[in-house]
Amino acid sequence: METKHSMVKKAIQSRILDGTFLPHQKISSESELMKEFGVSRHTVRLALGDLVSKGWLYREQGAGTFCADRQANGAVAGPGGQKNIALITTYISDYIFPSIIRGAESILSEHGYHVTLFSTNNNHETEKEILEKILAGSFEGVIVEPTKSAFSNPNINYYLNLERQNVPYVMINAYYDELEPLYVAIDDEKGGFLQTEFLIKQGCRNIAGFFKTDDIQGVKRMKGFLKAHRKYRIPIEPQNIITYYTEEKESKPAHELQQLLALPEKAVPDSLVCYNDQLALSLLNILREKNLRVPEDIAIVGYDDSFLADISEVKLTTVKHPKSDLGREAARLVIELIEGRKGAAAKKESMQEPIIFKPDLHIRSSVKAIEEAHKQ
Repeated sequence: METKHSMVKKAIQSRILDGTFLPHQKISSESELMKEFGVSRHTVRLALGDLVSKGWLYREQGAGTFCADRQANGAVAGPGGQKNIALITTYISDYIFPSIIRGAESILSEHGYHVTLFSTNNNHETEKEILEKILAGSFEGVIVEPTKSAFSNPNINYYLNLERQNVPYVMINAYYDELEPLYVAIDDEKGGFLQTEFLIKQGCRNIAGFFKTDDIQGVKRMKGFLKAHRKYRIPIEPQNIITYYTEEKESKPAHELQQLLALPEKAVPDSLVCYNDQLALSLLNILREKNLRVPEDIAIVGYDDSFLADISEVKLTTVKHPKSDLGREAARLVIELIEGRKGAAAKKESMQEPIIFKPDLHIRSSVKAIEEAHKQ
C-alpha cells in the first residue's frame, strides 16, 4: 500500500513535470498541502524533505519551498554521457510497430543514441505516466505516436514542458493539432480515397467503410472514403459508415458487419473498406462463417500493407504504409533538432517541415477485377 508521504511526494512531482510548478516558483505551503491531502504536517515535511534531498525542490530560509531548476543543476543529465532517446508508440510488439521501431533504431544507433521503448496501449493515463518518466529522466529527444489523436489531449501540458525544457519531440503516424508539432506520417485522407476509388473503378457501388475514429488516421481515412463517393457521384447509405473506438475494436465492427449481412440481399454491401489489415482479417473470418466468397461475393480492401495482408488464403489489396521508412525519417528529424539545438518550440525558426508520405495501393486478390465482374 502506498504511504501518505509517498502520495504527497508523487503529486508534487507530477505538478513539476506538467509545468504547474516552474523552476524557482514557490510551491504550496505546508498548511495548504496538509489541507489538500488531508495529512499531518509531519507527512508533508517528510515528502518535501525527500524532494529537496533528490533535487526536485529547494528551501529558502523564511521564504518557503521552491521548485528547483533540475536542468541547470544537472539532475537530468544522462549517466556517463549516454545519449538517450525515448520512442513512444501506441503498441510495440504487434502489427506494423516492430518495423517502425526497427527503422528508427537503425538510424539512432548509427548516431550513438540509446533508445528506450514505451507503449501507451492508446491510453491517455499510460501516456501521462510515460511522459512523467521522460521528464524526470535524462532524454535528449522524443519520438512519439500520439494517443487517441482525434480527441483533445489531457496531457498537453507535459508536451509544453518538454518544449520549455528544450527537449525536441517528433510525432509519428499522427499529431496533436493544437501543438503544431513536427511530424512524420502518411497522407491518410488520400489513402482512404485510394481504397474507395479502386473499389468504385472495379464496379462496386454499395461500399461499407469501417473506421477507428479516436485516432486522427481513422478520421482522415473516412474523409477520403466520403470524398471518393462524392467525386464519382455515388450515394452513401448512412448505415454503411461504421465507426468505433479502440476499446470497441474487438466487438463493434464484427457486430456491425453481421447486421449489414442480415439486410435484404439488395442492401447487403458489395465491398468493404477497412481501417487497417488487422480489421480486414477479422472481418474476413465473419464472411467465411457466412459462406461468402472474397472477392466473388464481396470485395475487401485493407490499409497498411502489413504482413497480415499475405497470410490469409485471400491476399489483401491494401494501402502501403512506409513503416521502416517512417521510423527512419522520424529518427533523422529528431537528431537534426537535437544537434541543431532546436526544441519543438523553436520549430518555426527552423527550416524543418512535417514529412508526409504519399500512399499507394498494393493490389492483390481480395478485389475482383472489372473484367472478371463483367463475366459473372
